[in-house]
Amino acid sequence: QVLFALNQTLLQHESLRAGSLQAPYTTEDLIKHYNCGDLNAVIFNHDTSQVPNFINATLPPHEQVTAQEIDSYFRQELIYKRNERMGKRVMALLRENTDKSFFFAFGAGHFLGNNTVIDVLRQAGFEVEHTPPGQPI
Repeated sequence: QVLFALNQTLLQHESLRAGSLQAPYTTEDLIKHYNCGDLNAVIFNHDTSQVPNFINATLPPHEQVTAQEIDSYFRQELIYKRNERMGKRVMALLRENTDKSFFFAFGAGHFLGNNTVIDVLRQAGFEVEHTPPGQPI
């Protein structure tokens, strides 16, 4: 699986460099939507936008199974579990310091797809509000 993932990642990068594959969004798109607080933008609704897309319809059936397994693993380990850990850290700070105010800033990766840090906190009963740039807190 590791060799398959490395080969697929290299093939994707070669295709991007050669111009035969177009990236679904640019880094500038990600920054713009993040800064504007547009967390529901198409970019942020993809669970796997942080990891290479190994699922490819042109792969032979046995490789498609491997690609799906790797994709599921990355989604679970790199996104869901990480956001769960971050959400628990935030909750612990808030519960241990009820007399203090906090400001938390997260990288864009914590807002991708489902099971974001915000989802984790809201599911635990916390109220979370986005403060747009330039608005007083």
